[in-house]
Amino acid sequence: MLRDSLRGFLETHWAGRKENLSPDEIATIWRKLVGQGVAALGAGHDEGGLREILVVMAELGRAACLAPMWSAALANLALAGSQDTAAVELLEKLHTGTAVAVFSFGACDPDAGGGSIRIDGRHATGVLRFVEAVGATHLLVAVDDSRLALVPLDAHGIDLVPTRAMGAWGLCEVRLNSVPLTLLPLEVVDLSDLRRCAQLALLARAHGAARRAFELAVNYAGERHQFGQPIGKFQAIQHKLANNLIALEGVRLILDHAARLHDIDDRNWCYFADCSVAFASDALRRVSLEIQHAFGAIGYAEEHAAAQYFKRVHLDTIALGGSLDARRRLASYLLDHGGAPLPQYDLGPAGNELREQVRGWLDQNWSGEKKAAFGARPFSRREFDADFARDIGETGWIGLGWPKEFGGQARSPLEQIAFMETMEQGEAPRIGASIQANALMMFGTPAQQQKYLPEILRGEAMHGMGYSEPQAGSDLAALRTSAVRDGDHWVINGQKIWTTTWWGKYMFVAARTDKSVTPPHAGISTFIVPMNASGITIQPANTMYDGTFANIFYDDVRIPLDNLVGEVNGGWKVLTGALAFERGLVGGGIVLKVAHAFEQLRRHVMTAEGDRPPLGEDPVVRDKIATLACEIEVGRQLMMHCAELAADGVTPPEYGAISKVYSGELMERFGEAALDILGMRAALSEQMPGTIDNGRFEQNLRHSLMWVISIGTNEIQRSLIAQRGLGLPK
Repeated sequence: MLRDSLRGFLETHWAGRKENLSPDEIATIWRKLVGQGVAALGAGHDEGGLREILVVMAELGRAACLAPMWSAALANLALAGSQDTAAVELLEKLHTGTAVAVFSFGACDPDAGGGSIRIDGRHATGVLRFVEAVGATHLLVAVDDSRLALVPLDAHGIDLVPTRAMGAWGLCEVRLNSVPLTLLPLEVVDLSDLRRCAQLALLARAHGAARRAFELAVNYAGERHQFGQPIGKFQAIQHKLANNLIALEGVRLILDHAARLHDIDDRNWCYFADCSVAFASDALRRVSLEIQHAFGAIGYAEEHAAAQYFKRVHLDTIALGGSLDARRRLASYLLDHGGAPLPQYDLGPAGNELREQVRGWLDQNWSGEKKAAFGARPFSRREFDADFARDIGETGWIGLGWPKEFGGQARSPLEQIAFMETMEQGEAPRIGASIQANALMMFGTPAQQQKYLPEILRGEAMHGMGYSEPQAGSDLAALRTSAVRDGDHWVINGQKIWTTTWWGKYMFVAARTDKSVTPPHAGISTFIVPMNASGITIQPANTMYDGTFANIFYDDVRIPLDNLVGEVNGGWKVLTGALAFERGLVGGGIVLKVAHAFEQLRRHVMTAEGDRPPLGEDPVVRDKIATLACEIEVGRQLMMHCAELAADGVTPPEYGAISKVYSGELMERFGEAALDILGMRAALSEQMPGTIDNGRFEQNLRHSLMWVISIGTNEIQRSLIAQRGLGLPK
């Protein structure tokens, strides 16, 4: 509501998108905003907290408005509740609009170029740079960790020198020569926390600017014609804009999460604030560059809005130390003084309880010799464990999210995340056949549901997916395997490749039942094929990640008519419906794998070997660890958002795709970084002398390739994001 109200207000009252603004213009819009109540945000929970401040900052960025909101917010956060008379008077004036404050961290700014002041009695002398002082009446500057100096900007001895930065005006250099000041104690907030709040506020403004520039680029891509068609139809443009959307959504979610934790006094808020700064500072600048690429030469024009947004993004993302300083803080949190693990997410009372319940079950049923024996197997024999599947089948957890009418527990998406997370941390084997179960629940007949679902639920049957063919990988509409009705049977002929769960009891096979219909995907049907049926030839092969898949040949394979899932020629709906339902949590499953592997890596980095110091003391390693941590948190935020969407219905296909694309490629980046950090020993494969964690890290890298290809390649997913999420032409 605040966002929508403020957006409408700024569209009405702010001309926007112009530089060289006069103090009167800034003061006029600020007085109007004060009338909307935004100047009091942060002055107490009843007045709105950091989340609301970030909403306002994002809208100001979107409108290209330099109203002094972030300084007012910092004053509120720093001084609200203070008993100091001067602090109380200042806040009263700020909230009524009779004073306008501007904030500087001075010598406490991580950027050494920010300047400093020297205090002599009750006077200040020095130079402060990068100050948004246009239209301000008072200056607040950090003196040390416990005090602020309040300086009236109309005092004798002050000189404001306009500064051009990134080709834009709006900053000032403030020169003070024995200027009178009032010292205000910091009674309710640490200066380091206040600086984090300032960074989040500036990043929110940068996000608003980048998001608006992105929207303009998307509109431009749909309107600009080259080579006889809209440029938004070109795959290069679609994928570029899809990448931008993924980054912008990651920034939006991680900023909001950090602000929410701040407002509820969660102890992890500082960690997530640093993750926000580390990720968003780089991501938003990358987006702003890509947007200029999408605009092409038109973006060169100074009068084009994209130019101003580009400048705004860069100025706000490098301020106060930017991502480099945040990564230093993250590395210290994760590696110093014994280090700290990635924070555990609050998954709600039910999710938190289930997490502990599953952890206890695994301690009893998947630990000690049983788990060690499984871990000692070659990876190709660790894809599945029938005994474990049957054991966990007794708990009913395989149907954790199924509706109760199918024997499930109807647990929430957050509870499903709790289960996946705990199973991953316990390094438990794969279970269930979730995509196939979804297909049966969505499209199966009552008889099919009664026959197949209980087997899956009890852990007694695995189903593979027979979709891909030599000429039909991501392009399933091109498949050639045929199914022809012959009396009471369907007769299937054809070849399927890259089939991973070839050893399962059943196979979901997509086959063409009508060759003449257009479009081609309209002639596809889906069948359940028992893998012991006559006419099936299996040729297993090894994957590059030490797993297995198979080429499977179907020669006159006869199955009953009842094995058709859904309608004849309705298989496309079965395929896409079940996959879309599943993709919402697939990305979450991948990022949970990365999070668990990260903890193993973090422990290795903190451990000294022989006479060598721990790798965690190397500045380059520390930076890599911090970067991975913030990227993991963005992946977990995308996962949590998909869960929220699923709780309200079905996750939109494009959002499941965002999570899947991001997390799969994060898994690749993690694998590469782990080898960089740990060196050649990490490249030794399982059961080799001297290998680290039985080849965990190198095998994770090889396995990551599957996750960017399976369930729809990331390139196809990007096209889906662009076309379904952004409305670009097919």
